[in-house]
Amino acid sequence: MSNFSTLLDSLTNSGELVTKLEDGSLRCLACAHRCLIREGKRGICQVRFNQSGELRIPWGYVAALQADPIEKKPFSHLLPGSTALTFGMLGCDFHCDYCQNWLTSQALRDPASDVAGNLIRRVSAEEVMQLARRTKSEVLVSSYNEPLITSEWAVHIFQKGKAAGLKCAFVSNGNATPEALEYLRPHLDAYKVDLKTMQEKNYRRLGGVLQNVLDTISKARALGLWVEVVSLIVPGFNDSNDELWDMARFLAGVSRDIPWHVTAFHKDYKMTEPDNTPARTLMRAADIGREAGLRFVYAGNIPGRVEEYEDTRCPACQQLLVKRTGYVVYEYRITADGKCPRCAGTVAGVWTDKPHKVGLNGIGLPVAFH
Repeated sequence: MSNFSTLLDSLTNSGELVTKLEDGSLRCLACAHRCLIREGKRGICQVRFNQSGELRIPWGYVAALQADPIEKKPFSHLLPGSTALTFGMLGCDFHCDYCQNWLTSQALRDPASDVAGNLIRRVSAEEVMQLARRTKSEVLVSSYNEPLITSEWAVHIFQKGKAAGLKCAFVSNGNATPEALEYLRPHLDAYKVDLKTMQEKNYRRLGGVLQNVLDTISKARALGLWVEVVSLIVPGFNDSNDELWDMARFLAGVSRDIPWHVTAFHKDYKMTEPDNTPARTLMRAADIGREAGLRFVYAGNIPGRVEEYEDTRCPACQQLLVKRTGYVVYEYRITADGKCPRCAGTVAGVWTDKPHKVGLNGIGLPVAFH
């Protein structure tokens, strides 16, 4: 075992999302792979493993930690203009070739692990909260790797965040189990899901199953979590009109109030063949979302080039409520109880009447321990 693996395995705790079987093997419940993990073996994610009949799970470190605009996650209806202290660990249960967080999420599959070992910083939940206070963060977010596979650590931090009045959120591939969502629900306010494709064969290429992600979107919404959905639009992979219509119709069937973010692919990691997504493709996808009945559709990753698809308007009277460019909120007109000031219509989301960073620089800042 390498020094890196030894270090990683030492930063663990006993897991809770598990069923113990009579023969000493374990059924992990953190993600929809539901891995059967025998003694000495690991799940697909590589970070949850069976040690003497006990599930060991990641604990007590971060591999990425940054104070970001909430719009970067992206959330458009969760306290716009707020700062989100975002933390991540290592590992993922998917293997997407275009992963934009590949250093943390794919490090355990690729030679990048030697670099990732240098990213690990031991930290306590109390220290994370100290940083949240220092950065004046209003939201805690688990992201950068797949948060489902590190759910217990996230809950440990979220418990302290909720006690301090912060909102807590996941940024996830959506490959959840009902058990994991029920476990997270008391500690979570919002859940952003990546809906990557509506083609089963393409989800298999990425390491997942389409129905599991669709079920997660529906289940998270039914549990009362604030749900936003992101689809990275990749030329030649998921940008046909038929597929975009399938995505939009599904989401509208769950709830027309789910914000749908269609975002631009940029060449990254192992996927360098398709061209970067042009603005016109995002506009076409966003138009389809609106035609399908979704009340809130956003186009991202190409700031200033997608017209009104960065802004939030009242679904009843079309009053401009939140004006954005990229990660910066320039105007904000929604009341704390989520009403339009013109027509008093309800705007779905989690709002405040006192956004703190309207018009300020929307670039995330790494944070360090002192």
